[in-house]
Amino acid sequence: MQHVRPPAVAGAFYPRDAGALQAQVAEYIAAAGAGAAGTVPPKAIIAPHAGYMYSGPIAGSIYARLALLRGRVRRVVLAGPAHRVYVRGAAVPAARAFGSPLGEVALDAEAIAALRALPFVEESDRAHALEHSLEVHIPFLQAVLGEFRLVPVVVGDADPREMARLLEAVWGG
Repeated sequence: MQHVRPPAVAGAFYPRDAGALQAQVAEYIAAAGAGAAGTVPPKAIIAPHAGYMYSGPIAGSIYARLALLRGRVRRVVLAGPAHRVYVRGAAVPAARAFGSPLGEVALDAEAIAALRALPFVEESDRAHALEHSLEVHIPFLQAVLGEFRLVPVVVGDADPREMARLLEAVWGG
C-alpha cells in the first residue's frame, strides 16, 4: 500500500505550524542576502541536518543559492545518513509522498524504481519513518523550488562506488 510518510520531527527540529515554519524558513533564506543566489546555481549541495535553531541560518544560506532554479528543477535527490535504523547500502521508501507542515511532496516513483534495481538499495519505510536527516531539508526545498518530485535516500554503509552508481542512475541533465 502506498502512503504518505508523515513528518517525524516537526515540532522538535522545526516548527509544526505551517505559518511559523514558512516564516522561519523565509527568514533564514532572506538573511543570506541577494548575493547568495549568485548567477550559476549549483547542481549539488551539502547542507546540515540538525534542528533549525542550530542549522537554520547555514541551511538558509545554502538553499538561497537554489532560488534561480524555481520552476526548473523537476527532481531532487536527497541523500542523508541513517541515524536510527541500520541500512546495508541505501534505502528508499515505499511511500508515494513525504508530508511536511507546508504540504505533501510527491516522490519520483520512476527514479525510485531505478534505484531499487541496484543490488545495494533496499525498500524500507522503517529506515525513513523517524529519520530527520532528510526531513529537515524538505521545507527549505519547498520554499525555494516550489513543486518538484523527491527521491529520498537513507544511506547506511554504502561505499563510495555504490553511491556513485546510485547518483549516476538518477542524476539527470
